Amino acid sequence: MDKINLMTDRFNRIQRAVNLEKQDRIPVVLEYSGFASDITRTPMCEFIGSPAKATKIMIQAYKMIGEADGINYGSFFPYGLCELFGAKVKVPGFDLPDNDMWQVHETELMKIEDYDEILDIGWENFFGRFMKEKILNDINMELFNTSREILNVREEWAKIDIPVLSGGDITTPFDLLCGARSLEKFFMDLIQIPDKIEKVMDVIVPTLVQDKCRQAKEKGYSMIWVGGWRTAPCMISPQMWDRFVWPYFSTIVNEVTDSGLIAILHLDSNWNRELKRFRELPEREMIMALDGDTDIFQAKKQLGDHLCIMGDVPAALLAFGKKDEVYSYCRKLINEIGPEGFILHSGCDIPTNAKLENVQAMVEIVMEA
Repeated sequence: MDKINLMTDRFNRIQRAVNLEKQDRIPVVLEYSGFASDITRTPMCEFIGSPAKATKIMIQAYKMIGEADGINYGSFFPYGLCELFGAKVKVPGFDLPDNDMWQVHETELMKIEDYDEILDIGWENFFGRFMKEKILNDINMELFNTSREILNVREEWAKIDIPVLSGGDITTPFDLLCGARSLEKFFMDLIQIPDKIEKVMDVIVPTLVQDKCRQAKEKGYSMIWVGGWRTAPCMISPQMWDRFVWPYFSTIVNEVTDSGLIAILHLDSNWNRELKRFRELPEREMIMALDGDTDIFQAKKQLGDHLCIMGDVPAALLAFGKKDEVYSYCRKLINEIGPEGFILHSGCDIPTNAKLENVQAMVEIVMEA
């Protein structure tokens, strides 16, 4: 198969999974960052030194694993998490020892009176200033400035015939406010001033999607990442979830799909209680990516005719299990979640301390199936 057809063949296999169509085989997609540093023996401070460096090392790791059908995201930069979480991030080589993992450092940076400011000046004005004055005020600016380098991530991965799925990241008003206020303070806000929180979320959500989708499409991507972690139903009551999570989450997903992009629903933690609600969202236009806490077999039972399911080889299995155990679990996923509408994938990121042979097993098993 020639170079162009190989790239197209891999992407089309993923697209057929999204469409719930019959396959020649089940696709496998990889997702990792720190794992690339570990298996290439690159110090973590060097790996995060620039998006270009991270991309190069991630591609090097990909070649060590074996050629799967795609990579979920093709580069990494730790300060990018600041905007996603509304929180500071500590990085190796500056705040942490050279080979430590970066850490999201959640503290109460946003004060309760800031809700009124958001309602007064709007989210974009508030958040721009908040990022500058409260989050990026004491970071390594030399490292931060490397994020401004021109890098075509899709083009770099295309050199080895691998499609990159996600063209950007979108999170919810709930997750942003929770990170900025800190979990304890924000959950108290939900109880004490729920009406104000709802008004603030109504101001935030219209600002989150349009630019991200436009940028992704301009760069040639067909998918975008929509994340949820503190929004998991296991975190809050059904009444609060119905009021503060689902209306905004569903609005975001509908805006993404209306733009013509596929939504990769990155659902951390346990979403079992509300799985049926995803039938309210457009069918065959989403990938539900599960991390192992949600029951993937129940997800298949309730949603298998509605959306593509991606997951969920557990981090603990990849790090501490044996290769034959990984094979066994992957075989179970292939047999019970596939063949249509399924992408084999790790549960969230492949952990930094995963065994190379265990990750290789994920690729090998689909080639044998």
